[in-house]
Formats: sequence, C-alpha cells, structure tokens
Amino acid sequence: MKVLMTGTAGRVGRGIYRKLARGCHAIGLDRLPSIETGLVGDLRDMRLVEAALEGVDVVVHAAALHAPHVGLESDRDFREINVEATEALMRAAIQKNIQHFVFTSTTALYGYASTPDGRAGWIDETSIPSPRTIYHVTKIEAERRLERLSGESGVPVTVIQMSRCFPEPADLMAVYRLNRGIDVRDVASAHQRAIERRIPGFSRFIVSGATPFRPEQCRQLHDNGSGLIRAHAPE
Repeated sequence: MKVLMTGTAGRVGRGIYRKLARGCHAIGLDRLPSIETGLVGDLRDMRLVEAALEGVDVVVHAAALHAPHVGLESDRDFREINVEATEALMRAAIQKNIQHFVFTSTTALYGYASTPDGRAGWIDETSIPSPRTIYHVTKIEAERRLERLSGESGVPVTVIQMSRCFPEPADLMAVYRLNRGIDVRDVASAHQRAIERRIPGFSRFIVSGATPFRPEQCRQLHDNGSGLIRAHAPE
C-alpha cells in the first residue's frame, strides 16, 4: 500500500509518518524539509500535489496552519491552506482514484463548547463546535467540505480529532491527560488503525486519553477541579 502523508515536518505529522512507514510505502510532503519529507513544496502547488498522488492508495492529511500561527499568519492564509488546499487535495485524490482519505483534525475546534458557563463541557463526536479563533473556524469548514466530497464521490473519509499533545511541563501535561490530552504515539496509532479499518463513508473520531471523570461531574469539575483530581487520580 502506498500512502501520501502531508505535514511530515511537524511533530505530530512526523510521529504519524514514522508509524505508517513501518508497514507501508509512505511518502512525506511538507513545505519544510525534514528526514521524513520526501517532497518539499507548498500544498497549494497543484502540479506538485497531482504528481505526488500518482499510484497512491491512501492520503493522510496533517498539514495545516495551527493555533500557534494565529495572529502571525493572515486569516486569508488560514483559509487558503486549511480549507481551500484541503478541498483541492481531496478533489485531486478522487481524480487519482485513491481508496481512502484520513484527515488529522483537532478537539480544539469545539472551542467555547468545552467551557460553557458554570460547568466543564463534556465533548464527544455529537457535540456542536463553538469556535474561538480562525484556526477553529477553518478546521470545521475543512471537515464539512470533506464530508460533502465523500458523499459525492463515495471515497471514505476518516477524521481523527486529536486531543492536546503539546510538549509542556509534566504537571500540566498530567492534568490535560485526565480530560483532553493524548500522547503523540497514540495519535499515530489511531491513524494506523483508521487506515486498517477503512470505514465506508464519512466518519469522525475523537482520540483522547481515558478520563476518570463522568458527565455528571461537570459542574464539580468547574468549581473544584483540583479536589476531583485528588479524589480520582491522587498519584
């Protein structure tokens, strides 16, 4: 199986690529060079994209402008790269008869829905996003366009909405792992599993660490989060 992986110069993309490359012919594409990046160029260069798609069975699309780019890159660039280029990649892949498109997305797009007034939010795949930034807006729109294209073409699209996996101080990381954090190695495994399963149609999965909390504790988590952490995860 031949896989085209975009965004391989990023930390998450690099982790996904390394996982996939162990079991298939993986080709990395990014605008920045890296060991994992076989093709260096801009995703908006359609001649490059079309050439990269030759003989490809599966596309894993992780390239994007992210939260750290907000305020540094223009809203126009966010839309061009995160939305327009994603749609163009999917359309080109359909023309090349790919079998599956896997899109790396984020739980961050739920935005304000994760912190409603007076309680903590409980987020699952049925939750309605409430975006905070242009980053969230563009990821939501990209998912919607992929869903439409999947329905029109019959090509399966799997969206992996990954939780927070930034490198950060251990105490903060531990708290995030209790609610909306994950190890990048688990993100990579989720992508591999998505490819193995190849669920027909459009599907969306949140990938996050297991939580010891329950939905009925959302108000307590808002009012006394540290107390619940001591009770449920004292270590």
